[in-house]
Amino acid sequence: MFLAIREMKHAKFKYLLIGLIMVLIAWLVFFVSGLAQGLSSDNASAIQKMDADYIVLQQDAEHRITRSMLTEQQLNDVNQYVDKKNTEPLGVQMTTVTKGDAGKKVDVTFFAVNTKGALMPSVVEGKQINNETKNQVIADISLKDEGIAIGDKVTDEISGQTFTISGFTKNQSFSHAPVIFMNYEAWKAMYESKITKGQLGFNAIALKANEDQITSLEDNMANVDVITINEALKGIPGYSEEQGSLLMMIVFLFIIAAFVLAVFFYVITIQKMSQFGVLKAIGAKFTYLAKNIISQVILLSVISLVISIALTYGISLLLPSSMPFDLSIGLVAGCSGLFLAVAVIGSLLSLYRVAKVDAVEAIGRAA
Repeated sequence: MFLAIREMKHAKFKYLLIGLIMVLIAWLVFFVSGLAQGLSSDNASAIQKMDADYIVLQQDAEHRITRSMLTEQQLNDVNQYVDKKNTEPLGVQMTTVTKGDAGKKVDVTFFAVNTKGALMPSVVEGKQINNETKNQVIADISLKDEGIAIGDKVTDEISGQTFTISGFTKNQSFSHAPVIFMNYEAWKAMYESKITKGQLGFNAIALKANEDQITSLEDNMANVDVITINEALKGIPGYSEEQGSLLMMIVFLFIIAAFVLAVFFYVITIQKMSQFGVLKAIGAKFTYLAKNIISQVILLSVISLVISIALTYGISLLLPSSMPFDLSIGLVAGCSGLFLAVAVIGSLLSLYRVAKVDAVEAIGRAA
């Protein structure tokens, strides 16, 4: 480390330029990663945050919640294999609402849930609803950006029903639309067409169950599919394609970073071959020289990561609310670790070149 720091102090401008390139690459990686996670949350946070392990859907729904329709009888059948307290029916309807008489239309998704169950999110503003509350709903706080406040009335264009916003929850969206939570009574009033033979229909049943219970359910119930939360996420239109494209961009950024850093450090190593030759001639071992190179790479990488993380969070504060961005601590840690690994791997070519240098030959070239 001593030699690495001395060398960086001696050639400040050269290492400043390398550090700048590393900062820009890391900044781009963090920013794209934040956009990917933000889009993922904006598309499916209501499903991601569900307190459930599995979801039961209609067999021909192709893992899409909005295509599924289950009856109360099927809910009762599921309860034979999974305890009732661990089953939550869920109604889902994508629609458009208008605020009062303003006529402004907003795309939303209605979720019908048991307000005392695990699928009901906590309220961050306003008051919670209960299973007896009539014509009152809880909405995602992003609707504030559309000019909707607590106490406002919104009208569903499909059913014509009007609801009052009782409170706001946070980070609850489905298919890039804010979610409005209601109780089953409101769901029944809205969608009487979904009542068949006196039974109210639901789109899905969320479960908290072990593998044995799921196996028994699948073996004994016909015309249903039991899928994991991750499979349900992939069933949301455009979710897999959107995340796949962004993930490919991130992967290529890391590959590009590996090549760029490898070239930079290799060129610097070539420029110092005579110095390495002298060091070898006076008894410096390869391990000492390798530690010098690795120390430089890690030190530059850590400094670059700290700066790029600060820049990313700083820029995120300036982004409009319409641009979903979510850079969690876990994601930062994962990307940072991977970036450090890529930087070290990129320096291996330099280490190989140093290992092969001949002291006499290198000194002769310098002379």
